[in-house]
Amino acid sequence: MPKRLRLTRRFPVAMTNDAYRKLNQFAEKSDISTDEALTFLFENFGSVTDQDNLSHRLRLFKAELGARLA
Repeated sequence: MPKRLRLTRRFPVAMTNDAYRKLNQFAEKSDISTDEALTFLFENFGSVTDQDNLSHRLRLFKAELGARLA
C-alpha cells in the first residue's frame, strides 16, 4: 500500500453544492479522501486542465459571478 501524503496545511474552503458533490464523487471514484483529491488536483493543475478550455470556462464563471453581485 503506498504511503499517504502528509497534509500540513488546512484552510477553510467555501464552494457550491455542485462543486462539493463533484469533489466527493472524484475522491470516491479515486479511492482517496477529499483532502487528497484537492491536493492532487492542485499539484497537477497544469496537466489535468486544458488551457484553452480553462480560459473559456473562467470567463463564463466570472461573468456569472458578476451577475450574482449585480
